[in-house]
Formats: sequence, structure tokens, C-alpha cells
Amino acid sequence: MTAVKARLAQGTPCWVSLMTGDPEGAQEFYRALLGWEFEPGPTPFGGYVRATLGGARVAGLGVTPPGSGHGVEWTTYFAVDQADDVAQRIRECGGTVAVGPVQAERAGRVAIAADVTGAVFGLWQGEEHTGWELVGVPGAPARVELLTPDREGAGYFYDAVFGAGPERTFRGGEELRDGPPRWRVHFGVTDPDLTADLAERLGGRVLVSPHDTGHGRVARLADPQGARFSVITVS
Repeated sequence: MTAVKARLAQGTPCWVSLMTGDPEGAQEFYRALLGWEFEPGPTPFGGYVRATLGGARVAGLGVTPPGSGHGVEWTTYFAVDQADDVAQRIRECGGTVAVGPVQAERAGRVAIAADVTGAVFGLWQGEEHTGWELVGVPGAPARVELLTPDREGAGYFYDAVFGAGPERTFRGGEELRDGPPRWRVHFGVTDPDLTADLAERLGGRVLVSPHDTGHGRVARLADPQGARFSVITVS
């Protein structure tokens, strides 16, 4: 178990957030599946809530704007020291910045971007809210990984944007086998087999059945609105 209170180093994953057209249904699903409760988030992002686990903030859920054309997907955010400077480097390195940077009240400054292959990610310049407060336990984020068709190009991109070194974000990525390039989030669970069965009973889907990997036993799931995520064994 790792409690996270301090602001994380630049380029470190620090938050995951889901935009969905059915926030009430999503809250019901993840409450039953992962044990989350919810509290209000920044008011400028109408309907945004933060998921909590034992009082610790672990993720966010928001409402997809009508007609936006954005699919239902989990987005991984990375800690940055100055969101405006990093957003400019993203553009200079061939990526795109779709939203922001904008101020989220006193919580921090946020932007949504995409890398050179189109994988969407977020920037978070934490102020009052530095990011997730618990990782590596059942119900909390445990791992994120990049699915990309160009691991070498992605490595150069993220190193240039965030800076290389011991805290570098990108460590090789995973070969893209299906769907668009994206960052995949894994949530910790005690038993992926039982969690996969529960997800189906709650109206979700099992995309890849539970199987053993070098990082632990994993299942790939989708919630009732189609948002993809994985669960992985943690103790």
C-alpha cells in the first residue's frame, strides 16, 4: 500500500479520470465493483466528482459534453510543474493539445493532449489537489501502461515533453493489438477472476479473461458504457 500526499515529480502518473454520458450509472458500477464513494469536484467541470476509497481520493468521473464526439474512456494524467510550458512542448514535439491549460478553481491547472500517435493523456499542475492519494491497494489505481504502434517514437516524445531521468514516464510501452493508441489504467483487486464475474453481473463486459502476466494476474474489462480498463492482483 502506498499513500500519496505530496506533489509528484514531473512526468509521474498522478490521476485517472473517466468522462461518460451516464455518470450516475458509472458511479453505481464502480461503487459496487471497486468499493468507491464519491465527493463533489471542481464546479467549473459540471457534474465532476472524485472517487474516494476509505476517504482517500483515487480517481475522477465527469460528464461528457453533449455532441463532443468523445468516446467513453479512462484518461491518465501526469504531474507537471508548469502546465502551460509542458503544453507548448507537446505542440513543438508533434502532439496536440485539445483542452487548456485551464484553471480548475484552486485544485490545480489541467490540460488534455494527445501524443504523436494519438494516445490521449492529461496534464495536472496540482495546487490544492495534487492527485491520487492511494495506490497499489484493492480499489485504487495500480498501474498505467501505454499501448502504441510506435514505442521508439513514443519514447522520444515523452522524454522530450516531460524530461528523461529516474522519474521518466515512458518505459517501453506495450505493442498495440486492438483499438486506438491509448494509456491503459489498471485498478488493484484481490481476485481478478471474481472481479471479472462481478463486472459482468453489473452490466459490464470481459474483454480479455483473467490471465497471468509478469506483473500479476490481469483481466481486461469494460464498464456498461464501454469504458475499457484492467484489474490486476494486489495484496
